Order: sequence, then C-alpha cells, then structure tokens
Amino acid sequence: MTLARARVVAPEDALWSTHLAWMRDALWNTHLAWLRESTGQRIRAIRGSARRSLSPIQRYLLIGSGATLLTGGVLAPLPMAIALIALLTAVYLVALAFRLIVFWRGVCAPSVLFASTPTADLRSSAPIYVDAIDTPDANALAVYGIAECYQADDAPTLAAARAALPPAHMQIVAVPVSEPRTKPKALNYGVRNARGKFLTIYDAEDRPEPLQLRRAVSAFRQIPDEVGCIQAKLSYHNVSQNVITRWFTGEYAVWFENLLPGLASLDLPLPLGGTSNHFRMDALERVGGWDAYNVTEDADLGIRLYRAGYSVKVLESTTLEEANSDFINWEKQRSRWYKGYLQTWLVHMREPRRLWSDLGARGFFFFNLFIGGTPLLTLLNPVFWALSWLWLLGRWSVIAQLFPPWLYYAAVLSLALGNLSVLYMGVVSARATGRPALVPVMLLAPVYWGMMSLAAIKAFVQLLYAPTFWEKTTHGLDRPAAV
Repeated sequence: MTLARARVVAPEDALWSTHLAWMRDALWNTHLAWLRESTGQRIRAIRGSARRSLSPIQRYLLIGSGATLLTGGVLAPLPMAIALIALLTAVYLVALAFRLIVFWRGVCAPSVLFASTPTADLRSSAPIYVDAIDTPDANALAVYGIAECYQADDAPTLAAARAALPPAHMQIVAVPVSEPRTKPKALNYGVRNARGKFLTIYDAEDRPEPLQLRRAVSAFRQIPDEVGCIQAKLSYHNVSQNVITRWFTGEYAVWFENLLPGLASLDLPLPLGGTSNHFRMDALERVGGWDAYNVTEDADLGIRLYRAGYSVKVLESTTLEEANSDFINWEKQRSRWYKGYLQTWLVHMREPRRLWSDLGARGFFFFNLFIGGTPLLTLLNPVFWALSWLWLLGRWSVIAQLFPPWLYYAAVLSLALGNLSVLYMGVVSARATGRPALVPVMLLAPVYWGMMSLAAIKAFVQLLYAPTFWEKTTHGLDRPAAV
C-alpha cells in the first residue's frame, strides 16, 4: 500500500503563494499586451486583420446568397443551375483572358530591375529570417544585424541555433509564446530591433544569390521612394528530385518569370512571395508590418503596400528554395496558401468601395480575379471536370439540359482554351528559365491541378474551423535519409 504524504500549508505561505501567482499573471498579461501592440497584432483595428474571417455584413451576404440559391434550387432548379453555370463560365473566361494578358505582358515587356554591383560578396549565406541592412555611403554596405527568430518553447531548435555559435552580428530572438503561432507574428516581433533603412526576409533553408542584398540596395538607390518593396525571383534547387518538385518548379517559373513581371509592367498590385522580400523600413512601418493572423501574410502585405501608395518591383536575382517533394507536405503548404489568399480577399473586401478607390478599377479587377478567384476556381474545377467526363462517357441527358447550345459552346471554349493556355504558359516559362527538361513534365500538369483542387477543398474547410492555424512545412526532405 502506498501512502500519500500531505503537506500542511501555513496561512502566510498560502497568502504568499497567491501573491506570487497574482504577480506572475499580471506581469504576463502586461507582457502580452505589449507584445500585441509592438508586433502589429492590432493591425489597424479588427476590421483590417484576418483575426476574424467574416465581418457582420459579409456574414449576412453569405447567408443571403445561400438562401437565394436554395430558394431558386427548390422553385426552379434547372433555370437556377443554368444561370449559375453561365455565371461561373463567364468568370472562368474573364479570369483566363486576364491571366493571358498579364502573362503575355511578362513575356514581351516585363518590368524587371537589373542591378549590378562591383563590390565583394556579402555574408548572406547564413540561415536568416529577418536581415536588416543599411548603406552609410554609396561605396560601403554595413550589415548592422541579422535576427534569427524561433518560438520560445521550441527548445531543441533554440539549443541547436545557440550551439552553432553565431557571429556577433547575428542575434537569436526567442519569440514569446502567444497566439497566433504564425510566421508573421514572429516577423513583427523580430523586426523591433531592426536599425537599417532596408529589411530583407529570408527563410532558413533559402539559398539566395550571394550578391542579392547588394543588388537590392543598388536598385533602391536608382528607383523612386514610392517603390516600397523589391521582390527577388524564386526557384528550387531540388528540381529533379521527383515529379512533384518538377511541377512545382514549373509553376514557380510561370509565376516569377512572367506573371509577376507582367503585373509590375501593368502597374498592378503584386502579391509578394514569402521570402526574398526587400523592404524600405519606412514603407513597412507605415503599413503596420505583417498581419499576424493571416497565414499568407506576404500576399496581404503586397496589397496593403499598393493601397498605401507604394509599388513593388521584381529584381533580376534568384533565391533557391527547397521544393516540397512529399504529397502530404505539399498539400499542407498549398492549402495554407489558398486559405491565406481567401483571408486576404475577405479582409480587403470588407470595404469594397474603399478598396476600389485605393486600387483603381484595374487593380480591383485584378484583386478579385487573382486573390479571390484563384482558390475559388481551383475549388470548382473538379465539378466541371466531372460534368465533362460524365458527358463524354455517358451522354447523360441531364447534362445536356444544363448546357443549352449557347452555354455549351462557351463552356467548351473555356475548357479547351483554358487547359491549353495553362499548358502553354508552363512550357514557355520552362524554356525561358533555361530548364527545357521540364517541358515533358508540364504536359502532365492536369494531375498537378487535381492536387491543387484537393488543397483548395482543405483550405475552405480550415477557413471555417481553424482560420489562423499555421500548418508547418517539413523541410530537409531533399536530403537522403541517414542509414
């Protein structure tokens, strides 16, 4: 038999323990309040943050739209279905035309910054999250500080970072444990001590071009102050690992080689990539840093910079990342991206008239097609694929009723031209980036599109029950497992 030994606590001990607990809680609450203020978690009051997915008005509009569809489906199911398919077909065609215009502009008249520097290499190959740099004069570049940000309760990673004995100009920052546990919250916390005029974001596994920081500073010196951010191009170093990494690299080639330069050439908002962003510190401070609750904080920040009067340019310098080679890992990352695009779309569309005023007609048009339309149309793709296969294999009469002749030909045009155009953009971009070996794999891209649709479904589900949940991406899968 085991006896439990009880400790008798004197009244003064109990009082002292209560007092210590109260002091601990008070200090912690004060710290969290300061953290929320200093790291931008406030983000221009609640209506400008993804902390809440839907505003009250958006919630009412969603309920009203659902009720309208339900009522129409009960009272007049066929006309309602035809009207809905016609609307979506028109959206597909308009989105396709817009993407082709942007792509063609990126091919024929891209807006890309070319900056050269005669100076020596920078110490920029270390893993960094926040890199603040300054240029005291035109001939020298001083690295004032590099901050590596880690969660305070991630003891193994913190221990490994400290054991690496970082040099004096590198600072290890332990981000206090609080919600949300996201990258943008860590960035807001880590940037507090940045002392330079410019700030660069790199992910830990990045392999930036050695002279990229110098090229960015050189470019900033040659362009107007209205350019608040320079986005370097991104690609992958493990291209040939498997078919997923090849698809991923081809997709990045389309995005960074042609679409982003096309958007910049058309003076449209640029959704930033998650790394290799070079900021003017004053521009970053003016827009309030990152939204700590947005899981695609980079895309949101690109839109907010444009709304504040800044533009974003693309730098002719490439950072190599690790492409996701595992299907499950890829789905986690892509669903987070889609969820973040939806968050960004919902946040900025809370005040559509003001958004129209800030972005202009073309910018507003782009924002809804690219930021909102990308995950929405990706979600709907399997529905139209299924309808196409059912018609081809079974000639179901109900499908014929859903597509009267005027709508049938428009839908066939959307299906054929859309798929062929996306394949064409992939092939052109693969050759433009000097990787013609990707061309055969890009022709198998429809399988990759199916993976995207699965990620979009997951993103919509997570937006409902876990909007700020950050699914971490596992890195190091490009290296062979130890035996």
